Amino acid sequence: MDTDVRNILVTSALPYANGPIHIGHLVEYIQTDIWARFQKMRGHRCIYVCADDAHGTPIMLRARQEGIEPEQLIARVAQEHKADFAGFRIGFDNYHSTHSEENRFYANTIYERNRDKGHIVRRTITQAYDPVEKMFLPDRFIKGECPKCGAADQYGDNCEACGASYSPSELKNPVSVVSGATPEQRESEHYFFRLGDFEQMLREWTRGGHLQEEVANKLDEWFEAGLQEWDISRDAPYFGFEIPDHPGKYFYVWLDAPIGYMASFRNLCDRTEGLEFDDFWGPDSTAELYHFIGKDIIYFHALFWPAMLHGADFRTPTAVYAHGFLTVDGQKMSKSRGTFIKARTYLDHLNPEYLRYYFAAKLGAGVEDIDLNLEDFSARVNADLVGKVVNIASRCAGFLRKRFDNRLSSELAEPDLFAGFVEAGAAIAERYERREFSHAVREIMALADRANQYIDERKPWVIAREEGRDRELHQVCSMGINLFRLLIGYLRPILPGTAELSEAFLQVPPLTWEALATPLTDHPIARFKPLLTRVETQQIEAMVAASREDLEATPGRQPAADTPLSREPIADTIEYPDFARVDLRIVRIAAAERVEGADKLLRLTLDLGGETRNVFAGIKSAYDPADLEGRLTVMVANLAPRKMRFGVSEGMVLAAGPGGSDLFLLSPDQGAEPGMRVK
Repeated sequence: MDTDVRNILVTSALPYANGPIHIGHLVEYIQTDIWARFQKMRGHRCIYVCADDAHGTPIMLRARQEGIEPEQLIARVAQEHKADFAGFRIGFDNYHSTHSEENRFYANTIYERNRDKGHIVRRTITQAYDPVEKMFLPDRFIKGECPKCGAADQYGDNCEACGASYSPSELKNPVSVVSGATPEQRESEHYFFRLGDFEQMLREWTRGGHLQEEVANKLDEWFEAGLQEWDISRDAPYFGFEIPDHPGKYFYVWLDAPIGYMASFRNLCDRTEGLEFDDFWGPDSTAELYHFIGKDIIYFHALFWPAMLHGADFRTPTAVYAHGFLTVDGQKMSKSRGTFIKARTYLDHLNPEYLRYYFAAKLGAGVEDIDLNLEDFSARVNADLVGKVVNIASRCAGFLRKRFDNRLSSELAEPDLFAGFVEAGAAIAERYERREFSHAVREIMALADRANQYIDERKPWVIAREEGRDRELHQVCSMGINLFRLLIGYLRPILPGTAELSEAFLQVPPLTWEALATPLTDHPIARFKPLLTRVETQQIEAMVAASREDLEATPGRQPAADTPLSREPIADTIEYPDFARVDLRIVRIAAAERVEGADKLLRLTLDLGGETRNVFAGIKSAYDPADLEGRLTVMVANLAPRKMRFGVSEGMVLAAGPGGSDLFLLSPDQGAEPGMRVK
């Protein structure tokens, strides 16, 4: 192997095995895949591994709700995830699971090595306990106000508003997401990782070029606040790995989740001759190790993870690259607007190459959020990919087929122009290397403009009508095909599917960066077939419609044309004082679950802004419980409690519609808060 060849291991954060992949997730996997594919095109040994994050209380509770074992749930979700990733042409070299023997081995190893060096301590703590469900509550199953910035509706481990990390006991006005009850404080023995033992090492590592500057600056704030010990254990019941020699105690999911990177690579090593684990993870490794993550999990990857690795005598990452969140049309993804788009829903309507290209055109090397503007999305794909790049091949291929038996000319018409395109590859490669994909796209599209300008100036359609100019026509069209080959080569990390179709048309092996410098002369090509088609407005509208949930519940919105209206007779009139006695309040659905033995009911835990109510609602046929949590709606707050077969219902939520699946919860406008009275 050439001494210039780099050994690179790349990972993306592990998707949680508790739900489907959506387009917000795909920002990260597409970003990572583009970078990994680029490295492979350059001739480097680049390995891209990932896995499902398959442990934790949410998975345990969802499996219980579905009446299956957690192993069955994670196996099913794993297949769904793999299918979605394959649909978007994410080229993992290995995809594994944290619920694996490889992960158990490395979790135990890292724990035991740190324990033996004194970096793990044991002590009794006071912990949140749900008296209704009779279980200790994991951090993410408690919500309240952030102790740092005061933001409401934050989880018990970190704040999405300010990024602070804290313990659940610090949360203000906490509530159990499982039952809606106010958590009790009970004692339990737990195990802690002494992060402060690694402060000096971490200060040097975080300022050693391993992080983006804005991330390193953020970490300085956490250093100033003091590095806290990290609770790495959880009490039964819990789906995960038991801590060695401590029955009934389990590793916290965030301990074994990043270890899943190691486990997936170990799994690949065991099946691949010549691939050695220690060459990439050993303390003396000279390989490069990169993690691509979202900005919401920086704390775990830039502090706990390198500290745990260092304490266990494994190498630390070469770099951790964080990216921002995705918005759609300038706002957070929304189910009611149809912009919370699942990967599978997108694939049902649109070519995955479109989204890969659009994300690449937006992505930079920083942690800024990116926006998917659906109107701009179709315009850019149609203009750039269809109108510029693919158009070059389609404009030239017909003449080559009709007049020259699909064979390129024996020499280039414009060797200097070709050389200029090749020379531009160095700057494009540098952009890819630095993850400045948007800059790379701009430079490639500038070349596409030059290629189209060349064809416009030479006018092969005019040459073809004039006698005695066949040689010129042959050279012009062959030159166009060579420029197209360079463009599609530069776009190959972004558009692997289109590149494969182009390679079949060009009758060449998979393009490498090095091969692009040599033109195709006196070379046969295949009959041209359309490589990409235009994005039609109807396709986007159909995708949004398929993604939309509860749209009719938005105030002031008219029902769809095919939605039957209720024809129930209007009830007898009442006096205003009677109506005024009804106390309507804005509430947040803190939790929703099916009621065993009930055909129509869901059990809702409603947050009235400090007070919680248990309400049974006959909306099971219209809503998936998982889609209701966190949503605002309206309830009758002063309705007398009603004893039902399944428990006591302490109010009523308001819905409209004829019934069945056509039933829509009322939703307040933006700015409403739990506890507000509706007047």
